[in-house]
Amino acid sequence: MDMRAGYRLGSPDRHGEGKPISDCVFCDIAAGRVPAHTVLAGDDTVAFLDARPVFKGHLLVAPREHVVTLPDLPAPRIGPFFSQVQRISAVMPAALGCQGTFVALNNVVSQSVPHLHVHVVPRTRGDGLRGFFWPRQRYASDAEAAAYAARLRDALAS
Repeated sequence: MDMRAGYRLGSPDRHGEGKPISDCVFCDIAAGRVPAHTVLAGDDTVAFLDARPVFKGHLLVAPREHVVTLPDLPAPRIGPFFSQVQRISAVMPAALGCQGTFVALNNVVSQSVPHLHVHVVPRTRGDGLRGFFWPRQRYASDAEAAAYAARLRDALAS
């Protein structure tokens, strides 16, 4: 399935043509219409594995409501949203055996999906990440991705 916002097609209809799901893949993930390895599913926030992680366990944290950029997020929601980012960042080292995290957010430039999201990336000294050059990886299988998601979910549950 093509995951670019505005270009995705859902299940083929009886004529073999796809039906649009929505214009935003993150809204579809938050609503459960598109599968993802979800780690946190709160009332207002969802966190799931990045399909093309910088390092395995790389999460995207997004508000359920469609908001494009941080300036668009209503002021009363900023604290609760970032408390979830902080919580995820706090459990990641124990859950994944990393030494720390890199937390980043793009507004418009380099924002591949126009829906506010924060990257929480596991980091280890000497991991090769330099500045803002983010070489991407793939999970070896869906089972490997599910195992990373389960470790993070378990850490958040404790």
